[in-house]
Amino acid sequence: MARAESSYEVNSRRSARPKASAAKLDKRQALKSRNGSNGHVVSATRGIGAEQLMRAYKEMLRARLADEKAIVLYKQNKCHFQIGCAGHEAIGVAAGHVFRPGLDWSYPYYRDMAYCAALGMTSKEFMLNALNKADDPNSHGRQMPMHYGHKALRIINQSSPTGTQFLQAVGIALGSAREKRAEVVYVSAGEGTCSQGDFHEALNWAAREKLPVIFCIQNNDYAISVHVSEQLAGQSVAKLARNYENLQSIDADGTDYQACFTALQQAHARALRGEGPTLIEAHVPRIQSHSISDNHLKYRSQKDIDQEKKRCPIAKLRAHLIEKGVASKSELEAIDKELKAEVDQAAEWAEQQPECDPADAQKHVYVNPEPWTSFAEGTPTGEDNYLVDALNHALDEEMERNPKMYIFGQDVAHGKGGVFTVTTGLTAKYGTERVFNAPLAESSIAGVAVGMATMGLKPVAEIQFGDYVWTAMMQIRNELAMMHYRSGGDFSCPAVIRIPVGGYIHGAAYHSQNIEATFAHFPGLYVVYPSNASDAKGLLKAAIRGDDPVLFLEHKGLYRQVYAKGPEGDKDCLVPLGKAKIVRPGEHLTIVTWGALVNKSLLAAKELEKEGRSVEVVDIRSIVPLDLETIFESVQKTGRVLVAHEDVGFMGFGAEIAAQISDACFEHLDAPVKRVGMKPVAAVAHSQYIENVILPQNDDVLSAARALLQF
Repeated sequence: MARAESSYEVNSRRSARPKASAAKLDKRQALKSRNGSNGHVVSATRGIGAEQLMRAYKEMLRARLADEKAIVLYKQNKCHFQIGCAGHEAIGVAAGHVFRPGLDWSYPYYRDMAYCAALGMTSKEFMLNALNKADDPNSHGRQMPMHYGHKALRIINQSSPTGTQFLQAVGIALGSAREKRAEVVYVSAGEGTCSQGDFHEALNWAAREKLPVIFCIQNNDYAISVHVSEQLAGQSVAKLARNYENLQSIDADGTDYQACFTALQQAHARALRGEGPTLIEAHVPRIQSHSISDNHLKYRSQKDIDQEKKRCPIAKLRAHLIEKGVASKSELEAIDKELKAEVDQAAEWAEQQPECDPADAQKHVYVNPEPWTSFAEGTPTGEDNYLVDALNHALDEEMERNPKMYIFGQDVAHGKGGVFTVTTGLTAKYGTERVFNAPLAESSIAGVAVGMATMGLKPVAEIQFGDYVWTAMMQIRNELAMMHYRSGGDFSCPAVIRIPVGGYIHGAAYHSQNIEATFAHFPGLYVVYPSNASDAKGLLKAAIRGDDPVLFLEHKGLYRQVYAKGPEGDKDCLVPLGKAKIVRPGEHLTIVTWGALVNKSLLAAKELEKEGRSVEVVDIRSIVPLDLETIFESVQKTGRVLVAHEDVGFMGFGAEIAAQISDACFEHLDAPVKRVGMKPVAAVAHSQYIENVILPQNDDVLSAARALLQF
């Protein structure tokens, strides 16, 4: 029985007959592109030899065959997802021939199988990926197929949310530039992703800093079913990008390997010269449906699909090779047969490889799942300092200790030193290369921090107010928290993000939020919330020296409170994450608390002492990891527990603590677990009279404690 023809074979017959003279073909190799500022022309590289063209053909074809094999495996119920590269092979392989595996960095997207093939990913690795096997270097079975990642090749493990990769690529490019490394970053996406805000934020930052990053936008006209005419003003990404100064914008035929190679080679060289980023919009056909779960006949005509198949880049290169005498039809057919056998054998081999071990399901959530064991807690000594000054000293000492640490955020640099002066003097001491202002864009700040941390640097970024962190939610939740897990431990992301939070300052609706309960819900993140200067300094230093991402929450109302002052200790006086502190011992009642409510709990304990009641106050200090052992020991001793926190009571983090206590200490309780928190209103009001009602006050804690003691 005759073998079914692959799509490239059908289209090669359509494209094989000569259509133009050699002179005209060479002329078409010249890729005309406009830069928004100077409108120069990028000319094709002369001398792309037969050996390189043959290599390009083989790698384009290998990617297509691996893609089609994944479809077969899907139909056999062995592979459970496929998203195709068909039509995107020329631009992908051209990029893979320009970027240097293991030296340059890559953020490919899900249609970049050909790029990964050219960079060095093997057919066996593609099949391991399609079958979700344990040894798949892309994610070790944790992600859907075609989500690429490869530690040895410096391909950063990709996530599904489109557009998040742009800012991370800028982060690595920024880190490479600051570290004076001769590295370039490749980041790719489809044209639909260019509607995302992160895309424009990335262009802005990369262009402003003239960073060595190449944005490869593969425009196949469809974002699933949404046509580019419904997606982008002007239907051109290259046009959209032209007004970013220092950014070169190129419009390319993404089906022409030689033209794409020329554009990418010149963009790469430009980046290495320090002349800035380049955006290449490569126009390509989408020969398949969006994914195996999609049917493009629902929104495209068969005539349109047939026309797209005529633009097949493999067929185009095949015809060129035959016409130029680089290879004969029979030679290419032999290569086709050989590569198909290679892919089939790789699939058979991959099927026999070990499946993922269920015992590994909870591995790689954190690099260090027990940070409290890393070192013993130091004893702070010396003069008392305000919390804001202790944080400044911690940053200063760690900057001096670690030359790969960088501080950035809105208003943190120069004379301002942050709106709360936490970074005062650090730019003057360490320079604008290491302490610098970021654009007013929280997603940018978080995304760039993710990129810098992934490449091995230590970014300590600041989100100016917790109330504005939500535009960074995608980067924090889906990237920062998940990088280590989704890569199966191949990549880690130990960024520290400092975030001022809390009320009691008449900051009104958008300067008073607490956010710990939201972020505590995301495994992969550590969340720290100190109540005094000594702990703040020790915890921040521990967070910076750690191997995992940390959200470091600083209560604005405590920055300059006298009662929050404390000694700092020496440069190695650290406080381990995940270790609570009993700040007042007691026998009759436990108050579990953190942040601004620690002092209110201590005041309540002093009042109750006058009434002959002994109250133990536990400052948890870290939201995640949560020191349940210390909490349980206290509850088992006292039999009564009050959880006091500033955030809204309903679904606040106190609810989790109460649930844990009820589950583990039920037989020790002499009363129900009680909570005190903010009233259930949408925001904290500006008026101090209303704020005083909304936020828990001293009397609220005292009344709740009395009620428990009388139960």
